[in-house]
Amino acid sequence: MTNPTPQPASPPRALRWAVAGSVVVMIAAGGLFYYASQLAAAKRQTHSNEIAVSIHAHACEPNALTVPAGPASFRIINRSDRAVEWEILDGVLVVEERENIAPGLSQVINANLQPGDYAITCGLLSNPRGTLHVTPTAESEAQAKAKPSMVAFIGPLSEFRVYLSSQGSALIKAVTALQQAIDAGDLTQAQALYATARVAYQGLAPAAQRMAELDNAINARADYFEKREQDPAFSGFHRIEYSLFQQRSLDGLAPVAQRLLSDVTTLKQQLLAQSLPPEQLVGIVVRNLNSLADVRALSGEEERYSHLDLNGFAANLAAAHKVVELMRPLLEKSAADLLPKVDNALGAFDSQLDSLKVDGQYRRYDSVTDGQRKQIADKAKALAAVLDGIDPALGLSGLQ
Repeated sequence: MTNPTPQPASPPRALRWAVAGSVVVMIAAGGLFYYASQLAAAKRQTHSNEIAVSIHAHACEPNALTVPAGPASFRIINRSDRAVEWEILDGVLVVEERENIAPGLSQVINANLQPGDYAITCGLLSNPRGTLHVTPTAESEAQAKAKPSMVAFIGPLSEFRVYLSSQGSALIKAVTALQQAIDAGDLTQAQALYATARVAYQGLAPAAQRMAELDNAINARADYFEKREQDPAFSGFHRIEYSLFQQRSLDGLAPVAQRLLSDVTTLKQQLLAQSLPPEQLVGIVVRNLNSLADVRALSGEEERYSHLDLNGFAANLAAAHKVVELMRPLLEKSAADLLPKVDNALGAFDSQLDSLKVDGQYRRYDSVTDGQRKQIADKAKALAAVLDGIDPALGLSGLQ
């Protein structure tokens, strides 16, 4: 009898499952690789539309740009050794800006530009400026012809002008008192009056930040000067703050306070002299809130010596409340469904700041946790996003 030919043994079930699993993993990995490559390609396509501007220690590269009117994205690359800001300026007015771009990093500025010639800042305030030429397009000319009637906005703009006048007067009064305390050699009183003056300024900040030269003289931080706190050009509020709260000294402050008083007086005059188009009324508040969310809330760098940041945030929020109040009648007619979202976002930010009071006073910002700072930033960002919907709802979209 012949022995049967032995048959190969079947692989164990566990091995069969292992092989099958490996095939599935390979297929999934291939799919993930394809998906990732598609995302990267899409990202490269998006970035291909960005205009790259490198900021070096003393200049921009390039320092002369030409773009068509309409939406434009600028990727600002910081190749210097300190945090910088980049601005688009229309004469003395700030059109768009990005603050606190860290060394070695980049940020994107999105701007909706009208035809004309603009200046661009390049890092330190002492650096020469660049130029930005915006050419007209068929779309920009069509938008200019399609502007909604301005009659409906006369009331809100007139009332905002009254608001600027009263806030400007309050600022001048507060800075005058601060100067008098400094002249009198009263450090404790000067520290208290600094807080009052800063609140007055932050109530005007959304409008004041349009005035490039004056805002830099009044509100620039030490970072934007070559020698920082020791730079002779460092002046304004933060130079006074540095002496009052860091050095705890009044030495050399009298001329700084005198110049600040002169600058805030000029600020009020220029704010009232400059026209504010209706499409910028909400926009200046949105920009201020985005700056609060992206930079000031998280870093605490605005009032780094006094830690009075929360007082300033509350004043910024009060300005937002004022603009919404002025636009409310128009929204009730044309965008009633947007108002509850606006009011909810305002209330959420109010509640967040109120939660950081102790005995009715805002806490020092160096006692506010990172988590609480993140919550402040989130509420400011959410409010900015909702307010950003007002202009399109009123037919002002695309006119900035």
